Amino acid sequence: MHADPLDRFEEIVAEAVAGIPEPFASALDDVVLVVEEHARGRSLYGLYEGHPITTGTVPSGAMPPRITIYMRPMADHFRDPGQLRHQVRVTVLHELGHHMGLDEDRLDELGYA
Repeated sequence: MHADPLDRFEEIVAEAVAGIPEPFASALDDVVLVVEEHARGRSLYGLYEGHPITTGTVPSGAMPPRITIYMRPMADHFRDPGQLRHQVRVTVLHELGHHMGLDEDRLDELGYA
C-alpha cells in the first residue's frame, strides 16, 4: 500500500523544519505551520500571513502568524525527490524569513527566493 501523497509531503516539510538551525528555529515557536494541497487559483509554493516579529507586539485580537506550504505546485515542478526536498527547505526558510522581517531582496541574497 502506498502512503498518501499529502502525508508524505508533510513528512518532507517536517524534515525541513527539523533541519532549521537556531536561532531561526525558535522563531517558529509562535507560528502556525500548515500544509495544504494547493492555493486556490494561485500557483504558490508557500505563503506567510501575519505580523513579522520585527514589528513588535501583535495587535490584540490578531490571529497568530501562519506559514502555509503548498504541496501540489512543488510536487508538479520538482519530480526528483532530492530537488523536491531542497525546494521545500528553501520555501520554509523563505516564509520563515518573512516572519523574521526579511524582504524579497534580502531573501534573494540569502538564496531563499
